[in-house]
Amino acid sequence: MRRFARPKPALLILLLIALIGGGVVAQNFRLFERAWFNWQSWRQPADERSIGLADYQVVLEAQIIDGLDDDVSALTFDPVRKSLFTVTNQNAELVELSLDGKILRRINLVGFGDAEAVEFISENTYVVSDERQQRLIKIHLEDDTQFLDAADAEQMTLGVHLKGNKGFEGLAYDSVGKRLFVAKERDPMLIYEVHGFPHFKPEKTYSVHVVNNPRRDAGLFVRDLSSLQYDERSGHLLALSDESYLVLELDIDGRPLSSLSLLKGRHGLKKRVPQAEGIAMDDDGTLYLVSEPNLFYVFKKTPDPL
Repeated sequence: MRRFARPKPALLILLLIALIGGGVVAQNFRLFERAWFNWQSWRQPADERSIGLADYQVVLEAQIIDGLDDDVSALTFDPVRKSLFTVTNQNAELVELSLDGKILRRINLVGFGDAEAVEFISENTYVVSDERQQRLIKIHLEDDTQFLDAADAEQMTLGVHLKGNKGFEGLAYDSVGKRLFVAKERDPMLIYEVHGFPHFKPEKTYSVHVVNNPRRDAGLFVRDLSSLQYDERSGHLLALSDESYLVLELDIDGRPLSSLSLLKGRHGLKKRVPQAEGIAMDDDGTLYLVSEPNLFYVFKKTPDPL
């Protein structure tokens, strides 16, 4: 009778190492949580209040933003001007873009440090973040503005987790709740809610309150945060991760509802989005995305079948 050879100890050790290594990689990339979310999304009907990122398709892919030498970072939609704004962080500039990704104007930023994000607050008013120093800088922009000096602007510094270059990467604003969402990229990855900044009523006492939601942040199965977008119609938050190639929709309790993959072959993409840095949504629900090196994308929701 033929006997089966016992596995050699060395082979068993190699298999064990491979299993442990695979588990570490899977945990590092949050693959278990992501797989569970995909399973839940498949077996359960979509929440009717959800933005429904799964139904979005790319309609403009990887268009080069002509005229810029420095990489863009962040994106925000201005509902008054019907345009987009982004920032460059090497030779800091505030750049206005048309909805098809063409440069409309450029404004020099003086003293803004490592400008990493910009967010529309109200007509002619925006907030720019300085990643390294964790400053939030309120700016006022007119049609004839040529440059902006941080020394002339209202600003505040949070000063949390100051080590390294993993600071404020994303901003989003809730104009109804008057709260500014601030995303810390990673190590640790956090989303702060800032109440009281920017300050709109100089006659009243200046009071800033900063809170975070550990439960929500723990549920983010992404490796980093690059940008945020708040949707006032649903009250939901969109979180963009360039390392996970994913846009994630969170409800008011921080529960993931839907996602948009930025990998090749998903949502009509012919190529993977290389390094997504900013996301914005307009009044019609169209999504705009910028990626290094200066690439511009547009995603639209496909209409429901009749």
